[in-house]
Amino acid sequence: MSQTSPPRKASFPPVTDARTRVLICGSLPGDRSLAARQYYAHPQNQFWRLLAAVIDRADLPALPYDARLAALLNARIGLWDAVASATRPGSTDAAIAAVQPNDLATLAATLPDLTTIAFNGATAHRLGLRQLGTQASRWQILPLPSSSPLHTIGLPAKLPAWLALRDLLATPASPRL
Repeated sequence: MSQTSPPRKASFPPVTDARTRVLICGSLPGDRSLAARQYYAHPQNQFWRLLAAVIDRADLPALPYDARLAALLNARIGLWDAVASATRPGSTDAAIAAVQPNDLATLAATLPDLTTIAFNGATAHRLGLRQLGTQASRWQILPLPSSSPLHTIGLPAKLPAWLALRDLLATPASPRL
C-alpha cells in the first residue's frame, strides 16, 4: 500500500518597497490564506487586529485586502514568509516538512531602510534565523507571539509584544553593519 505524500505548498511574493523599515515574516501561509491568495486570510487569525493597534488604524481589518497591504507599506511594514515551499498536511506549523526556505538575507539586503526583521511565531523565528545565519546581526531580530488561531493565548496577552513594532517604526534608523 503506497502512501501519498502531503501536498507541497508555496508562500506568496514579498510585500515590500524601498521604504520598508520592519519586515514581518510568518512561517508559511495556512490553507485558508493559500485558497484566498492573501496573507493572514483566516478570519480567526489575529494578525490584522494586532497590526491595526500597531499602526493605529482601527479600520485596518475591515479594509479590502489591497488597501490593508497599502496601509502596511505606508506604515513602512513589509510582509513575507521564512518558507518558500514545504510539505504540510493542514495548516499547523508543527506539520511543516521538506522546507525550501525563502532567501530572507537577499531580500533584506535590497531594502535600504530595513532595521528590523520580526518573526510571527516560534516556527518562523527558528526557520528565519537558520536561513539568515551570520547575517542576522545586520538587523534587529524580534520574535513575536504567533497571530495564529492555533496559538491559544489571547489577543490582550499578545498585544504588548506586537506594540514593540510601533517603537521600532518611530526610532531613527542607525547605519547598517
